[in-house]
Amino acid sequence: MLEERLGRVTIAPDVLVTIVRLATLSIPGVTRMSSSLTGSVDRFLGRAHIGEGVRMEIEDESVSVELHIIVEPKANMLKLGRTIQAEVARSISDMVGMSVRQINVYIDNVEVDSRAV
Repeated sequence: MLEERLGRVTIAPDVLVTIVRLATLSIPGVTRMSSSLTGSVDRFLGRAHIGEGVRMEIEDESVSVELHIIVEPKANMLKLGRTIQAEVARSISDMVGMSVRQINVYIDNVEVDSRAV
């Protein structure tokens, strides 16, 4: 069967940021995205795309992602980080067909129940 190209499909970087956030938040052990990641000079220059807890760079049809998260107190952080990397890479590949260069996960804090303190 011959595939006919009817035009161009463009996916906004903010859509990729949303996909990454939703994939990360769906993983048990992640309580929320960290708000410590803020805009930088790269964002001003247009090279990086930033959303709550996500910094992403797109270059040559591939994506590099930096995630900043808050985790549950009893989470196995190494296993959780690796699970996040695999799930985010799968989501990007499956949903938008882009390759992933790297996914760096930063665990910024552990959610502390204020009643336990």
